[in-house]
Amino acid sequence: MSDPATGDGGIDANATGIDAVTLEVIRNACAAISEEMNANLIRTGYSPNIKERRDCSCAVFDADGKMVSQAENMPVHLGAMPFSVEAALDRYPPETLSPGDAVLLNDPFRGGAHLPDLTLVSPVFYEGEIVAMAANRAHHADVGGSTAGSVAADSTEIYQEGIRIPPVKLYRGGEVAADVMEIVLANVRTPDERRGDLRAQQAANETGRDRLNGLAGKYGPEGLELAIAEIQDYAERRMRAEIEHLPDGVYRFEDVLDDDGQGNEGIRIAAAITIDGDAVEVDFEGTAAQTDGAVNAVFAVTASATYYAVRCVTDPDIPPNDGAYRPITIDAPEGTVVNASPPAAVVGGNLEVSQRVTDVILGALAEAAPERAIGACQGTMNNVTFGGTDPRTDTPYAFYETQGGGFGGRASGDGMDGVHVHMSNTMNTPAEVLQTAYPLAVERYELRPDTGGEGEYRGGLGLRRDIEVRGHEAVFSLLAERRVHAPYGINGGADGGRGDDRLLRDGEELDLAAKSTHRLRPGDVVSVRTPGGGGFGDPADRDPEAARRDRELGKTSSEAVQDSSE
Repeated sequence: MSDPATGDGGIDANATGIDAVTLEVIRNACAAISEEMNANLIRTGYSPNIKERRDCSCAVFDADGKMVSQAENMPVHLGAMPFSVEAALDRYPPETLSPGDAVLLNDPFRGGAHLPDLTLVSPVFYEGEIVAMAANRAHHADVGGSTAGSVAADSTEIYQEGIRIPPVKLYRGGEVAADVMEIVLANVRTPDERRGDLRAQQAANETGRDRLNGLAGKYGPEGLELAIAEIQDYAERRMRAEIEHLPDGVYRFEDVLDDDGQGNEGIRIAAAITIDGDAVEVDFEGTAAQTDGAVNAVFAVTASATYYAVRCVTDPDIPPNDGAYRPITIDAPEGTVVNASPPAAVVGGNLEVSQRVTDVILGALAEAAPERAIGACQGTMNNVTFGGTDPRTDTPYAFYETQGGGFGGRASGDGMDGVHVHMSNTMNTPAEVLQTAYPLAVERYELRPDTGGEGEYRGGLGLRRDIEVRGHEAVFSLLAERRVHAPYGINGGADGGRGDDRLLRDGEELDLAAKSTHRLRPGDVVSVRTPGGGGFGDPADRDPEAARRDRELGKTSSEAVQDSSE
């Protein structure tokens, strides 16, 4: 039983003047506010990308822009969002903000990640003073640029990737800034959908404002401030305690991106992780210079992946706030693929580099925390975009989704089949929704047999998803990884199966490059076949009954082909 004077985890009530029970109530209240914000954003969003795939995240920050709580959604959003809040406050210091203001931004070089992710930051006022910040980030299915969906696999500079928005007030005193909204909507293919999703983001932040005002009213602004500071300090103490359990030393690992779509192959990401007492330093020296193609990440994305991976090998139940990240120092050399400089193309950095950074950090820490080691997951988001004119309505459309694959085997069991992994935590687009909203059809959707790496615990299976273009010509873009270099196995486990992509046209199967853009005809079918996860442990040690089930699953998967034309 915990000491009521300190509370669970060493909370010192005497240091704050707030008892431990109240601190825990406020901590959980802030987490619940983040979750309610996210539920509201999903419920009121217009696009299937937000309503169905839930490609969005919400968080609460203190008055200085330091994270207090987050909804458990997209890791790549959440670790990077503090950089957006910081950029918003740099542009608009507290004295320039008023109740009802909301700052919009997406510029990767000013707090953003990649252009499709629009972040909205709202100050929370109580009795004339800012007591907190509410923020959310949503992936918009189109923000302009050279291709519909704004995930151009062949972009070579950020200017090709869509509208670039520095921190600017989208709402002033609770009213939409019509001039700013007009500029945004004039640069996208689907303005009505964008307007609707932006309104949903505003509604989510209004939810946060209401609930945070309630907390300030109940505990007083000073009491809330003290409690938030202690909650952050508590997370720091727990993280430091977990790091202290890891053996001191320097742990190294490296992996590569297949290519950048511009002829550059085997793009190296290397990390040296130093554990020293209760602190971790991650050094990306030796990583490849930023490249010609779209697989460059800004520092915020690399930091997000690093924070996530360290949480995975310590204690994922540590409150994910500013305090939890204080013991982690990151050195990412400027001008590399993990800290790119403008005007680099960066759309794939948020999507693909973030996954490889995670693989590298987890690979390095496998030696320090073998009980938490894991075979590489699929290591890609398998980004798919379609765009064109919907023949049913004669209006433009833009469809974007990521696709699941295999999770890595680990000491506690087999990897999961057909899931989004690590930095992507979205759902799929249901076939019924996809076919209703777009002139497309899901022709085939199944697990890929034999793609999980063998091991004492096998890796999860990848997916196959075939999408047909119906009644129109479309532009299709694919941005994917792990088509050349397979997800690694660990502790003797085999590598996972690599991804593969095909265009089915007139009875033929044509290879698709994993980073490419194509003009499709009516009736063309794109077949995206995602990687499996790496195995864990010696396959000879696998339980015979589990091996028998593996064989049965492989047979079942190959025979259970679903074809909507039947």
